[in-house]
Amino acid sequence: MVADADRAAAIRERMPSSESLDDTAEIFGLLSDPGRLRMLVSLLDGELCVSDLAAVTGHSESAVSHALRLLRAHRVVSVRRSGRLAYYRLEDPHVRMLLDLALAHTEHAQPVHVECERGR
Repeated sequence: MVADADRAAAIRERMPSSESLDDTAEIFGLLSDPGRLRMLVSLLDGELCVSDLAAVTGHSESAVSHALRLLRAHRVVSVRRSGRLAYYRLEDPHVRMLLDLALAHTEHAQPVHVECERGR
């Protein structure tokens, strides 16, 4: 039984396609890794090369390069080459907005960790 069939139908009509939702879920999956997230937060200050990102995040250059390939494939970051160096930056203002909002939410929300509550 549906409590408000008209409203449910209207929401279903506005629902993005399954493909769009799958793509969005992949982006959130990429952002769910603390190492990749640390790299993206580092890029909020502007572009950085792989070695600088490795120094900032404490990861190896190989790990940073691998993560950047994934992020670039999903249009989260873009690259600019200057001689032998590749400088990475956030792809567009949408990525910055997503990070800014997520960080603001985290700072203002009380974390709820259900798994911690179970042990008590």
